[in-house]
This record gives sequence, structure tokens and C-alpha cells, in this order.
Amino acid sequence: MSESPTRNVENDKKREREDDDDPYKVDDFKLYVPLKQRNQQKYQKLQNIYMKKPVEEEVEEDKKDQTLVGPKANVSLIDQALEYKKKEDLEKPKTEMEKKLEEEEEILKAHAQTKNQLASALELAQGIVYTESMKTSWTPPSKIRKMSPEKVNEIRKNWHIIIEGEDVPPPIKSFKDMRFPKPLLDFLKDKGIKKPTPIQVQGLPVALSGRDMIGIAFTGSGKTLAFTLPLVMLAVEMEKKLPFIKGEGPVGMIVVPSRELAKQIYEVIVGYADCLAKDGQYPQIRPLLCIGGISMADQANTLRRGVHIVVATPGRLQDMLEKRKINLDSCKYLCFDEADRMIDMGFEEDVRNIMSFFKHQRQTLLFSATMPKKIQDFAKSALVKPVVVNVGRAGAASLDVIQEVEYVKQEAKIVYLLECLQKTAPPVLIFAENKNDVDDIYEYLLLKNVEAVSIHGGKTQEEREYSIRMFKEGKKDVLVATDVASKGLDFASIQHVINYDMPKEIEDYVHRIGRTGRSGKTGVATTFINRNCSEQILLDLKHLLMEANQRVPPVLLALDDPMDKFKDVEGASLECTYCGGLGHRITECPKLDSQRKQQMQSHRTAYENYSRGGDY
Repeated sequence: MSESPTRNVENDKKREREDDDDPYKVDDFKLYVPLKQRNQQKYQKLQNIYMKKPVEEEVEEDKKDQTLVGPKANVSLIDQALEYKKKEDLEKPKTEMEKKLEEEEEILKAHAQTKNQLASALELAQGIVYTESMKTSWTPPSKIRKMSPEKVNEIRKNWHIIIEGEDVPPPIKSFKDMRFPKPLLDFLKDKGIKKPTPIQVQGLPVALSGRDMIGIAFTGSGKTLAFTLPLVMLAVEMEKKLPFIKGEGPVGMIVVPSRELAKQIYEVIVGYADCLAKDGQYPQIRPLLCIGGISMADQANTLRRGVHIVVATPGRLQDMLEKRKINLDSCKYLCFDEADRMIDMGFEEDVRNIMSFFKHQRQTLLFSATMPKKIQDFAKSALVKPVVVNVGRAGAASLDVIQEVEYVKQEAKIVYLLECLQKTAPPVLIFAENKNDVDDIYEYLLLKNVEAVSIHGGKTQEEREYSIRMFKEGKKDVLVATDVASKGLDFASIQHVINYDMPKEIEDYVHRIGRTGRSGKTGVATTFINRNCSEQILLDLKHLLMEANQRVPPVLLALDDPMDKFKDVEGASLECTYCGGLGHRITECPKLDSQRKQQMQSHRTAYENYSRGGDY
């Protein structure tokens, strides 16, 4: 049966369309294409239609196709080889060392996330961010301002000063060029301070300029002067402009972790203030000592007349602010001495509460001898365009101290102590880890007719002050103390420090031995070690001795040192990124482990209180 004419026409049109779509058609001659290949082409065409791929993606794919290896590739063979090398590095398994370094980064990152920003609660709530540093009326002399960058860098290099920050004020090598008043210069000269130390050479110009600052220098390097003199000058300037009356002040605050250190700084400021007032051209500055264990009624006269400077411990200062005895409406200067120790000792929350009383910007300074990178990064959250002034490595021991380490059995330590006292003439400072050991050593020395006094946190404020005073005045030869006397206290004449036992953290060791060898003088530090010491702290001690070119005893050299395998690893830190110890990594950090245990204990206590029905 023949097909209809209409059917034939439709078939012809269909063939024509198929021929037009045929990629193998050349003019009127059509190549043979297998059925399987034809079906595949039709499927691909339909897929492109339904997917509706954007033109940009097609162009990108075309470019990608063009970069394939081949004679028509647009990418050079070198670039292709590098790309393949990267792919291989990503695909090959990581070494144990790489895994360990990544683990350390994760630990540090996880700990950093648990720390809230160190700033005022009001500023955090309102999202207030300060972008410019505080302005002051102080400017360096023209000859200092005109110094070339090469000359500035040469001075810093000669004084071993390392700085971080932008637009850092130039270093100044004399107090006179810092434009301090003549009565103050004469007072410093009478005290034997004729020229600034490295931390003062750079730290004083930074503080006088109103810049936020982190100051790091070894113990006994003159950090106290670097933050007290600028505050005294600021207070004098404010009092000259408009005298303070009741309810006003302070202009600035210095917050420290211990009562003894607070009283020492207070006495330094009183000395500066009195020498200026005696000259007659400068007003009387009124500092206030705000610490536990003393009656504030004794300083009621200062409060009535208006306070210029407050030197305080965090707990008592917080109490004074909450009771509205003082306010921070006029406060422009805030300094934390031994800042890292304050945070480690559990004052972090008190510090935040104190900062919440600020309603405006202030100049913030943090000083310490031991400030690991982790604490620096945390501290920078409260600072505006901070300048980091570092004299030597943070946490390094003073090079003016001769460090002697001796292996002494636990039962023989108290007897051997008498032999060690013969090494130098008095005064001698003995450190012990706990209060009971301090009391035992003190009683033993009294039995042996040694003129001694003792100090620890269990004694009253009057007893602590008596011991410090008698020791400083030379009426007693030996002071036995816990670490309460290791942070910041200045005993200028001490020749010998004895560590009856090795502290649990290397930072405490650095602070302890820093009580001698101060202000350029040489001192001796003797440390007892034995099997009771942890291996981590002994490794830290070993590396600290090697860094200071001190003799390392065989017992320390015999220790298996895990840090050796990191020395040749590119990019690996050669110190603990958490505490700065040289003999261990963050994964074995005793300080981090201790803080974790404290946190777990606090959580457990909170849960137990909650389980009992909220009876706090």
C-alpha cells in the first residue's frame, strides 16, 4: 500500500532537519556515523537544553579545557608542574610532626575562644571602638624629632630594644631630653638614677605621648619608673589647669597583684610628688593606697581633698568603686603592673569589672617581665594602636644573675640551707612553695641564731609590713617568703636568692631570681632540685640556663629533651605558645593543665550547688 503525499512531505522535512543537525555532514555528502554515537550526541544536546547552563559557566569550562596539558595549552609547563606538586602535597599523608603542630594550633585557638575581650562592658554592649590614641601636650625636643629613621633604628639596636606598632615615638637617651622638671631630675640623681635604662629609653617617650603600650623587660630593669613618671606629670598638669576638689579624681590608676608591690609603688610616687611640691612651683599631688588589710579611714583626708593617683590591688579597688568612694570620670591613665601574673592569679574578672566603670577612652599600659605571646594578643584587645616595647625575650632571666642549680635530696634541704647562706654576705632571700615550708625554715633559722623574718599570705598585713620593713632596713639578714614576695618587689641590696624548692612554673622562677642582680648589680641565685620536681619544669630550667649562658648541671643534661626534634622544623615555635617555657610544647604545658583543672573544679562546684537547689 503506497504512502499518502502528505506523509511523504513530512518525512522529507524530518530528514532535512536531521541532516542540518548532523555534525558530520559536509555540504551534500553525509558521513556514516554509528547509531550508538548518534544517540549519544542527541542525549548530550537534550541535556544541555534542559540544564540551561549559564554562558559564564560554559566560558569557564572552555578556559579550563584550554589549560589542559597538551600542545595547545595556555599554561606554562613550570606552572603546571607547581600545580601538580601542590596536589601531591595535599594528597600525601601528613607526618607526625605536622600533625603535632596542627594540634598545638587547635589547642591555642580553642583557649583563645574562651577568653572574652578585655574591655568595658558598656563599650562592648554599645559596640564602641576607639581608633585613635589619646593625645597629650608632651612633645619631644626638635633634635629628637629630626632624627633620621636610620639613627632611631641604630639606637634601638644598640640598646637591644625590639618594638612593634605603627608611628612609634623615637627613643630618648636622657631624662633631660624627656623634658622632666629640674626638681625631678635632681631627685633621680640623688637616688643614683643618672640615665634611663633600655625600657625607659623607649617606654617613657611612648607613655608620655599618650600611646597604649605593652612593656616587657627583665626584672630589675626599671619598669616602675617607666609608668609612674608619666602619670605623675599628667597629674601635675591636670591639677595646674583646675585644682581637684572632693569627689574628683583620680587622674590615673596603677593596679597590681599584691599588697607589698602596691605599697612599694605608692612610696615611689609619694617621693616624686614631695620633691615637686618642695620646689614651690608645682602643686602637691595626692596619691591614694588602696589595698586590703589597711583601714581606709587613715586616708580619709586624701579622699576629702580629691585624689590624683590610685595605687591598688584589684579586690579593694573594685570595692571602693562599687561603694562610690572614688569614680573614674576623670581617669585617663590605667596601668597594670605584672599584668600577666594578675590574670594568672584569677583577677581577670575583677579587672573586667574595674574597666566597666570607665565611661570614656583611657590610655592603657601593661608591664611585666614574663608575658607570653598568648597574653600579649589577649591584652591587645583592650588597647588602641598599641606599641609593644620588648627588651630581650619575654620571660628571659636577667643576665646579671649567676644561676646555680644543685641536686639536693628532700630530707637534706633544710640542713644544706645553712651552707648556702655562707656563699654571700647578707641580706639573703629564701623562697619556698608553701606556707608550711616557710614557717619551718623560719623556725629552723631562728634555732640556728640566724636573724630572719618571714612573709606569706597567711600572715596579717601588719606582720607582712613589719617583715618587709625590717629586711629592707638591714635589721634582719634573711627573709623567708612564698611567691607573694617574688613579683615586682625591689630589694636593692640583695646579693643572694635561694629557691628552697623549684616552683611549678618557670615564670615564677624568673620572678624569684629577679629579686637580685637589679639595676646593673650582680647577684647569685641557688636553686635546689630533686626527684620531686616535674620533668617539664626541669626541661624549662635547662633551656633557660642555656639561653643565659649559665652552667647546666649533668642531671639536667641527662634529661630526654623532646624539643630537639623541633629545632630543624621550619616555622615551628621553639617555646610554649601558652606560657613561653622553652623546654616543653603547649600540649605538655603544666600551666595550661593547671588552669583546665581549676575550670573543671569550678564547673563541678557550680553543678553541685545547683544540685542542692541553688544554695550558693
